[in-house]
Amino acid sequence: MERLGVHQGLIILQSSKHMAELIPEVRSNLVMARENAQSVEDVVGVPGRITTINGRAKAFTMPDWGASSHMARLVLEVMKHDPERRSALNLRYNTVTIEICEKLGLKVSSYNRMGEPEELREIEGKTVSWGVEQAINSLGEVPDIIYHTGDWGKEPIIALVGRDPVEVAEMAVCLAELFSLRKDKK
Repeated sequence: MERLGVHQGLIILQSSKHMAELIPEVRSNLVMARENAQSVEDVVGVPGRITTINGRAKAFTMPDWGASSHMARLVLEVMKHDPERRSALNLRYNTVTIEICEKLGLKVSSYNRMGEPEELREIEGKTVSWGVEQAINSLGEVPDIIYHTGDWGKEPIIALVGRDPVEVAEMAVCLAELFSLRKDKK
């Protein structure tokens, strides 16, 4: 079910003529965790990530278990607070997209990567969990949108969080369509 859901979400993302504008330099990954997931291996993602070809979002491989580490860890941390929110997608950060999310009434929260404790920076994979915790604590609930504005050598990212990959992909396409209409893209 999870693999099929991610595949259906990919079809939605790849059919959008504007989605490529929101794919970050590190590329995107759409993930979904199984119920009661405990590890990265319990999360379906896209091996090789979602890239851009000829101005369109494109995935070249089928979804598989354990194919994402960053987005898998993000969704695993979210599930500790809301087990129904099992899917996520990362997008290119820009202030226009954040403004659109807020105008749509989405719950938005962020964290500052520069505030991460030094001892956590040394442990691979801890930044994502720490950041999600910061964003949830700041808002007092699980946000629909979690973002950070980067750090030295780290690209700023927006993460959409939802119940399933189709919901997340449809929201991403909506954001991409609205973003494409803005003349003042920052």
